[in-house]
Amino acid sequence: MSNIQPIFREVLALCAWLVILSVIFVPLERLFALRPNKIWRPAILQDLGYYFFNGIAAALVLAIPISWAIAGSHEIMPDAYLRWIGSLPMWATILATFLVGEVGFYWGHRLSHEWGPLWYFHAVHHEPTHLDFLVNTRASPVDIIFTRLCGLVPVYLLGLGNPNTSSGQIAPLLLLIGGKIWSFFIHANLRWRLGWFEKVLSSPRFHHWHHARLGPINRNYAPMVPFVDKLFGTYHLPDNGSWPERYGIRTREEDAPVPEVKADQPSRVAS
Repeated sequence: MSNIQPIFREVLALCAWLVILSVIFVPLERLFALRPNKIWRPAILQDLGYYFFNGIAAALVLAIPISWAIAGSHEIMPDAYLRWIGSLPMWATILATFLVGEVGFYWGHRLSHEWGPLWYFHAVHHEPTHLDFLVNTRASPVDIIFTRLCGLVPVYLLGLGNPNTSSGQIAPLLLLIGGKIWSFFIHANLRWRLGWFEKVLSSPRFHHWHHARLGPINRNYAPMVPFVDKLFGTYHLPDNGSWPERYGIRTREEDAPVPEVKADQPSRVAS
């Protein structure tokens, strides 16, 4: 019974989050849709299944490595350093947590594209041929857990998530909640363009290019701060304000080179 209670609480929390997210994004995607899309589309039950399963799996699995990271921080880091981290003002701890987490999430996401075994799991997230807010959690639990570990473990190892300080409790929580909401936002079917603000914080257009079917998708990995992509050479956001025409994973035919046709070679016309 004691093992069921945490799962039951997590399901209730996920239900509450789903209501909040639906109240926010369903009307927005109806009023400002980038492309026509039905709410009750054929894959919605599958997406809801991913949403609940990944939420429960991540909550249950991440607790163990994070507790190890907290213990490891006290073993690895000098006491003077941990005292200094604990003395930082709240805003500095939160800022440092977001910066460390952002770089960690970036490299976790990038490795999921560039290393074959991880791409096998991450490809699930790139299969949809449309984007809306719920596609955010359409992913393998292995992919979700790996990426979160890449962002959270450095935070705790560096002492920024010390549960014995108020800032150490709040900063990682804000990182998770803020990142979760923003991740749903950048996947949303919204035609919003944020002007110069797109260069400061990631936008739907910024992340939609990451899901483009045609052209390289090894770009725009950062969940919230595009500057991280600029720093590591993976930034892509056309100045003309364009959006990808199609989403999904390219087929082998689309990857194959187009055969060259000579000018004097007549084209075949079906009879």
